[in-house]
Amino acid sequence: MENTSKSSKKVILGVAALVVVIAALAILYNVFREKPVEGSKSITIEVVNKEEESTNYQLKTDAEYLRQAMEEAEGLTFSGTESEYGMMVDTVNGETADYSVDSSYWAFYVNGDYCNNGIDTQPVVDGDAFSIVYTAE
Repeated sequence: MENTSKSSKKVILGVAALVVVIAALAILYNVFREKPVEGSKSITIEVVNKEEESTNYQLKTDAEYLRQAMEEAEGLTFSGTESEYGMMVDTVNGETADYSVDSSYWAFYVNGDYCNNGIDTQPVVDGDAFSIVYTAE
């Protein structure tokens, strides 16, 4: 009987410790994650097509996320498939990248680094330079 009581206490302590660790990680994520900036920002969006031709869009925007800024960029068109994670872009300026056909896709970069977020959750900060690059493996 005493062993069962000790085992139960260990399980309860283990579960409590796990809950504390998860809560701490959630707090750290919320404190240190990239946050959108409100207010007018100047950004650049560069589109590099299959032929490696570049088109630049410079805009001032109040957009908090990249998708909103892309929608505001005059002359930039895009479409894709909506999912629970946001839009998966497959067409930019009339050019479609289809991974199932030729292993091509649109790669998104911010300030030279590969975007860690989709266009619906990629924060926009004043001075950002975004690149949308047709990529084939």
